[in-house]
Amino acid sequence: MKTHQDLTRELKHYFGFDTFKGDQEAIILNLMSGRDTFVLMPTGGGKSLCYQLPALLMEGTAIVISPLIALMKNQVDAIRQVSADDGIAHYMNSSLNRAALEQVKTDVLAGRTKLLYVAPESLTKEENVDFLRQVKISFYAVDEAHCISEWGHDFRPEYRRIRPIVNILGVAPLIALTATATDKVRDDIKKNLGMPDCDEFCSSFNRPNLYYEVRPKTKEIDKEIVRFIRQNPDKRGIIYCLSRRRVEELAEILRANDINARAYHAGMDNQTRTETQDAFVMDEIDVIVATIAFGMGIDKPDVRFVIHYDIPKSLEGYYQETGRAGRDGGEGKCITFYTYKDLQKLEKFMEGKPVAEQDIGRQLLQETASYAETSVCRRRVLLHYFGEEYTEDNCHNCDNCLHPKNLIEARNELQLALQVVLAIKENFKVPHVIDVLVGNPTEEVLAHKHDDLSCFGSGDGKDARFWNTVLRQALLNGYIYKEVENYGLLKLTEKGRQFIKKPVSFMISEDNNFDSDYVDPESTGTSALDEPLFQMLKDLRKRVARDKQIPPYVIFQDASLEAMATVYPVTIDELKNIPGVGEGKAKRYGKEFCQLIMRHCEENEIERPEDLRIRTVVNKSKNKVSIIQSVDRKVDLAVLANSKGMEFEELLDELEAIVYSGTKLDINYYLNSIMDADQIEDIFEYFRESDTDRLSEALDELEDEYTEDQIRLVRLKFISEMGN
Repeated sequence: MKTHQDLTRELKHYFGFDTFKGDQEAIILNLMSGRDTFVLMPTGGGKSLCYQLPALLMEGTAIVISPLIALMKNQVDAIRQVSADDGIAHYMNSSLNRAALEQVKTDVLAGRTKLLYVAPESLTKEENVDFLRQVKISFYAVDEAHCISEWGHDFRPEYRRIRPIVNILGVAPLIALTATATDKVRDDIKKNLGMPDCDEFCSSFNRPNLYYEVRPKTKEIDKEIVRFIRQNPDKRGIIYCLSRRRVEELAEILRANDINARAYHAGMDNQTRTETQDAFVMDEIDVIVATIAFGMGIDKPDVRFVIHYDIPKSLEGYYQETGRAGRDGGEGKCITFYTYKDLQKLEKFMEGKPVAEQDIGRQLLQETASYAETSVCRRRVLLHYFGEEYTEDNCHNCDNCLHPKNLIEARNELQLALQVVLAIKENFKVPHVIDVLVGNPTEEVLAHKHDDLSCFGSGDGKDARFWNTVLRQALLNGYIYKEVENYGLLKLTEKGRQFIKKPVSFMISEDNNFDSDYVDPESTGTSALDEPLFQMLKDLRKRVARDKQIPPYVIFQDASLEAMATVYPVTIDELKNIPGVGEGKAKRYGKEFCQLIMRHCEENEIERPEDLRIRTVVNKSKNKVSIIQSVDRKVDLAVLANSKGMEFEELLDELEAIVYSGTKLDINYYLNSIMDADQIEDIFEYFRESDTDRLSEALDELEDEYTEDQIRLVRLKFISEMGN
């Protein structure tokens, strides 16, 4: 067995470090003694060294099972730097051609290769299994081990097949490593990998150098991101979006604003992804806009900010993605944009999946929503989720701690909530507890006859939002807990039972209300708005509309006028940078509006904020051109959405952007196939007579007879025919 001095000497020899970090040495000794090992260590804690060093020192080849090709390449390149022989590390995956694969096998069989990285899909291929049975395996390392659990944020069914393959290849010590795992996920990993008696090494999840902030997501989000990046010059960052389409669009907007940004998502070819990743690591790119496909295992210590354009699907995913900031211990800003509407959209995407998967997904989303909406220290909430208690009153490095809300006494309310949890036999989740408290007779409440309980409606003096706050902060303070096996069921702790008998002061701060902060793109209101100019533009629009005998909103929407009254475009080219103003509208209506704005600026000596102006991307993307061409060819819109990998609602968003920018689209062929002529005329007439095209008002008037999609489609026809 290696001594401390031996290991330290080898560490210095191979990696140039004088000392181990945290539990690294204990983990390595445990693995080298032949023990199965479970490692829970935050991003940047040095997980990879826990299997790389023992692989270099032990006899045989270590099999490292890793989920991403990009991750493998990065790790193999790093290991090859510590040896004169490139054969010391290889990977086997679908990116290799036959000649490269044969070279890998030759090196492995010759005993040159100490680390062989394998994708779980490749591990299960019969030809690879036959090959690996000839190899002396020192140990198996399962990286990103949370992928084995349905409760993990990146479940990969192929990970469930690892243990059976290990049994075929030959038993050797197994080390499972992850940066994010709740108790439930931890149990799943050990169970599925067949290592119930493994030794566990769990490091603290606290990353004190990371600053956490959640901002309301408004229609100004793109501008806000551009401003943030400009305020942080010469700093590298990652922006995560949930959809590939949004990744492409945002990267284009950033480049239009002279920000060195590139897109990265799984829809790109391997070469493009690899080149983009390498360029970011080499500081040739400042900002990566990516789906969650980017970043796993990327060894870039100086990422200074991570922005989430969309709320992540789970807190584990959020923790891992934000963990890519400040890995060197330096500054790391983690900014997340949140609106409850995004949460609803994510829940809608789950429809059609198996019921159990939907249930897990919704519960994970609710945990994320709780984190986003809370006004409690974000570090404390995050660490509590991973089973770690943070005892400081103020972390001084999150938005809630730097700008704390006033506390209110909620002793009586907590007592009431705990009594309800007991009354329903500690067998239900948060939403059900709240329904009983406020007296909401849902199907589930009625089915269990909880409306007959004396406590039903006992908390109806407060709304559901308030009770949510009480229960969240009761969890944080240890009065209740969520059962691990039956995820989400509320149970009382001994502390909670004592509280019912003898209540003490319980101070809470009310949750942040992101609903009130959300600005729908169809509504009005911006902070830098020049109100007098806005009114003058509306008056001009009304006059032009009267002359042309069309509703004013057909010419420019209020949102476009607001933007004009904020950034003061005075030329047709500048006007085309305004959201909702395409080339057609700019040429048709723009001259008078530009003249009015110029006159207003001269008369009031207004200095136009050109330096601060955020340029939007108005030229039609390839996707938009493709959609226009498809409509011209009369492609069924449902088929078109499917071919583009879009929800139908997303296609409607694209069609609206095209039409509102001034391009004429003829969708009569599709409308006539799904609606009667009388129905189309009825909705068309509504918009002809209405002074607004706002969907919410149209729904109030028409939704008893028509669906939202039907109303939006006819609105498209109306705007296209009347305004373009």
